Amino acid sequence: MAVSRRVVVLDYGSGNLRSAERALARVGADVTVTADFDAALEADGLVVPGVGAFAACMEGLKSVRGDQIVGRRLSGGRPVLGICVGMQILFGKGVEHGVHTEGCGEWPGTVERLDAPVLPHMGWNTVTAPEGSVLFQGLDEATRFYFVHSYGVREWLLQTGDGFREPLVTWAEHGVPFVAAVENGPLMATQFHPEKSGDAGARLLSNWLTTL
Repeated sequence: MAVSRRVVVLDYGSGNLRSAERALARVGADVTVTADFDAALEADGLVVPGVGAFAACMEGLKSVRGDQIVGRRLSGGRPVLGICVGMQILFGKGVEHGVHTEGCGEWPGTVERLDAPVLPHMGWNTVTAPEGSVLFQGLDEATRFYFVHSYGVREWLLQTGDGFREPLVTWAEHGVPFVAAVENGPLMATQFHPEKSGDAGARLLSNWLTTL
């Protein structure tokens, strides 16, 4: 019998909490939505959602010590999945309307406004996933995912060496190329919303559960 993985969706005042909860339950996870520090640390997997402004999300995250939770989980090799702004706040900083806000700094890079004729980037788009991706296993290049954002990471800056495995970076394009997903050991993230992406999103979440 398959073991149901315990997943916490971190409630820090920002994110599609119930949509994420339903989507994860659909693919067999035992899901709890909570801001409880210990529960978030001890779960098999942690999901960090996020909608709205970078600065507001960082403020909310710190209010529940979410940045500490993420850091402690990763130091122990425990999986974390960021979604939308929950992915963006994993980077070094965000710049919105001239305001510079420090992120969690798990990856170097700046979240900035996309250079596109129409913003926000809202709707379905394809992505270009690298060979060996776990998240996109079983999904072909024509698969579309649901995006809602005006800001993103336009340049991948992390350089590894000395035998460390290179992160797998997935790209999409809206006016300019931007990072659509990252797979970096226990830390994974998507700019799009898998919980709003139908069967494709369900497959991606199911693939993530296999890493727990």
